[in-house]
Amino acid sequence: MPALLSNYLPSGVVHVQQCKPKVALTYSSPLVILIPNPAPRVHMKTEVSKVTTKGQLVIPSKLRRKYAIKEGTQVVFVEEENRLILQPLTPEFIRSLRGSLGKDSKALETLLQERKRGRAL
Repeated sequence: MPALLSNYLPSGVVHVQQCKPKVALTYSSPLVILIPNPAPRVHMKTEVSKVTTKGQLVIPSKLRRKYAIKEGTQVVFVEEENRLILQPLTPEFIRSLRGSLGKDSKALETLLQERKRGRAL
C-alpha cells in the first residue's frame, strides 16, 4: 500500500486495489469506497505584453520563434467565450480548416486567395 494513501485510510481498511481511473478501498465489512482520480491539471504557459496607444501588441520573441511568426506573418484573432486567441495564419492552420466549413462554403477559398495576395505584396 502506498505510504501516502495509508496515512488517510481508516483503521478498518483491509485491502487497497488500484485500477484506472479509480482506487477502490475495500473494508472487511461489505463497504466499498471509490475515490476518483483528480482531474488532470492544465498547465498554461503565460507571457505578458502591453498594447500600445496605436493598438499594437508585441509578441514575445520566444513565442515568435516557437510558432514561426516572422515579419509579414498574418494572424487571425478568434473570439472564444471570454477569450481572445491569436492564431498565426500558416498553411498548416489553413489545411486544418478544410472540410470544417462544409462543401458549399466559400470562406476557405476566400481565405486562401487573401493569403496568396498577401504573398504577392
